Amino acid sequence: MIALGGVIGAGLFVGSGAGIAAAGPSIVLAYAFSGALVLLVMRMLGEMSAAHPSSGSFSVHAERAVGPWAGFTAGWMFWALLCVAIAAEAIGAAAIMTTWLPGTASWMWVALFMAVFCGTNLAAVGNFGETEFWFAALKVAAITAFLVLGALAVLGFLPGSPSPGTGNLTGNGGWLPNGVDGFLIGLLASVFAYGGLETVTIAAAESEKPRQGVARAVRTAMWRISLFYVGSMAVIVTLIPWDDPAVVKPGPYVAVLDVLEVPAAAQIMNAVVLAALLSAMNANIYGASRMAYSLIERGNGPAGLARVSRSGVPRRAVLASSAFGFLAVLFSFWWPETVFAWLLNMVGAAVLVVWGFIAVAQLRSRRRLERESPERLTVRMWLFPYLTWVALAGVAVILLLMLRDGDTRTQLYFTGGLALTLSAVGLLRQRRTRRAGG
Repeated sequence: MIALGGVIGAGLFVGSGAGIAAAGPSIVLAYAFSGALVLLVMRMLGEMSAAHPSSGSFSVHAERAVGPWAGFTAGWMFWALLCVAIAAEAIGAAAIMTTWLPGTASWMWVALFMAVFCGTNLAAVGNFGETEFWFAALKVAAITAFLVLGALAVLGFLPGSPSPGTGNLTGNGGWLPNGVDGFLIGLLASVFAYGGLETVTIAAAESEKPRQGVARAVRTAMWRISLFYVGSMAVIVTLIPWDDPAVVKPGPYVAVLDVLEVPAAAQIMNAVVLAALLSAMNANIYGASRMAYSLIERGNGPAGLARVSRSGVPRRAVLASSAFGFLAVLFSFWWPETVFAWLLNMVGAAVLVVWGFIAVAQLRSRRRLERESPERLTVRMWLFPYLTWVALAGVAVILLLMLRDGDTRTQLYFTGGLALTLSAVGLLRQRRTRRAGG
């Protein structure tokens, strides 16, 4: 359920509107292309995580295959990404609550949500799993209901909603109404909507049967991606015109529900988006704390944060990750256009850097596994090494495409600076360790 719910985020329910407005009906292809890339990345990560389950996930794999500096860079970059995401999600959730309760202050809701989910993660890991299970169940039920209603409307089986045919797909500019540039904007938007799937391999390391859990989650990734992302985009652009202002605000899902005359559509979607944001906060505090703990346990951080409670929870790492997330929230209130904007830009392309490390690590670790521990290869990357190279090339192409737009270019520069800084620190630490050992 964590894997299933991890696919469905606020980026899908809200952020997809900007992609649709830019790409038009070709947003379906954009989500299909980026989904294929994510599928390859998750297959590679699944192969390594099933062979060597670890709460450090790709950071541990990068350290094993490339070197300690690579594990240091990938791990702390992902930790920073999750902590900034915690802040963004807390702010988004608070905005929905202040809409429902106008007399309340945003900071009050942020503090409440941070305290609740920090507390949940400080308790036994089963509390995290239980909370995330119910959040995932709500999101899965919501997207499933949307897809069923949408499919019935597309086929003309919904009373009062005649089938729209293909008019919205072929008319008003056709599949590429804004040309290749519009499609590329939609492609970039779709890529970042898939971020967060990596957390499942972190969570699987603490399950009863980590190898089987990782293998099952990865093997079902294809139909999840096709059904939830590509399927819902197809339903949206078929039922409503891509240039309808409602696609951007209040959002594509609300716009479709309004067309289908679902009562209180906006409030229903606000409740679903709130659940998605709170679920992401819960999962990101968990993922950040486990990544921090794994890094510190391997000597890549302050040793005092490595202590574990009797129930097996790295409580100091949870507190440190939550504290950074809350600090980022304060930055958003104090300096939204400077410090918080810098933080957002620094992690803007972080997921692509992580995917690059995953591909390189899998390229280097596969041969070693085949030679030393072939029995551990319960999940295998398809058509190795060709599809691994295809995925690596795909990541490089998307990074290059980010140079075309001013906003994404800024993110790329900031993220590149963070990656270079972490790499330099990691290399210095690696050399110092080797000298001390020698």
